[in-house]
Amino acid sequence: MSLLDRILGRRAAPAPAGASDDLFDPALQRKLETLALVSRRVFAGRMRAERRTKKSGSGIEFADHRAYVPGDDIRALDWGVYQRFGRLLVRLYEEEEDLGIYLVVDASASMGFGDGQKLRHARRLAAALAYIGLANLDRVTVVAVGDRVVRTMPTTRGKGRIFRVLHFLQGLEPSGATDLGEAMKSFVAQHPRRGLVVLLSDLFDPAGFERGINALRYAKFEPYVLHVTDARDGRPELRGDVRLIDCETGEARDVTATSALLDRYHAAYHAYVDDVRRFCVEHQVPHFVADVSVPFDDIVLRVLRQSGFVS
Repeated sequence: MSLLDRILGRRAAPAPAGASDDLFDPALQRKLETLALVSRRVFAGRMRAERRTKKSGSGIEFADHRAYVPGDDIRALDWGVYQRFGRLLVRLYEEEEDLGIYLVVDASASMGFGDGQKLRHARRLAAALAYIGLANLDRVTVVAVGDRVVRTMPTTRGKGRIFRVLHFLQGLEPSGATDLGEAMKSFVAQHPRRGLVVLLSDLFDPAGFERGINALRYAKFEPYVLHVTDARDGRPELRGDVRLIDCETGEARDVTATSALLDRYHAAYHAYVDDVRRFCVEHQVPHFVADVSVPFDDIVLRVLRQSGFVS
């Protein structure tokens, strides 16, 4: 029985019938637990203290302890614990959470194109990041978007809520068009509490992926971009006269797929991926390519390391 099962005092619920993903697989749960343990270093260290939002006042409810780090307000120390055990621990309160984490998953039709591997990959990445946040007492909100905010899982907190996250992610199906600009404007309007936003998307937005990221930046959120890619998008297996149909709009176009045309398309695709990276670098937005061929836990570890979370 995994740690996730013990949290709930029962065995993990089986995946819903006909589910196209395996978020409830015990092997995946073990990977989530491992990632959460690796991530604890940041939440007990300097980065956590720097991002902390400190509040005080009456009616604040005690939640937990964490280790003291230099720079913490000594008035928050639990001197009773120190006298009994000789350990410096800081008291945490319900309204003194470390960070609000928003996981924004692109659930537009392009994420399900072909075999749907991109959306499945995004689900697993979101599940891992959610569990890391929940395990470290952060408040986690999951949002599905297309050309608008499609669905929202209300903010939750605590490791025992991971199955709520998994059920929400399991229920996401790709549909509709992509308009990250409008979707992020709606997201900002619906979530006045600022925090860290992880955008998981293939970024195939006809109006430009930049609009969505800028909407978050201008509203004082802290955006991270996990660019979900699939090599097959850059090198489609087409030959001869074919009719291409846009999976989001239904628009059709007849083309002759020659080697020269496919080479031009391949170059344009990689130029687009480079444009995404360049934009994020120029605007100091953490950016990670999340190719479907790379295991999700490897990508999450890279995010943690390259963000300075894990040394």
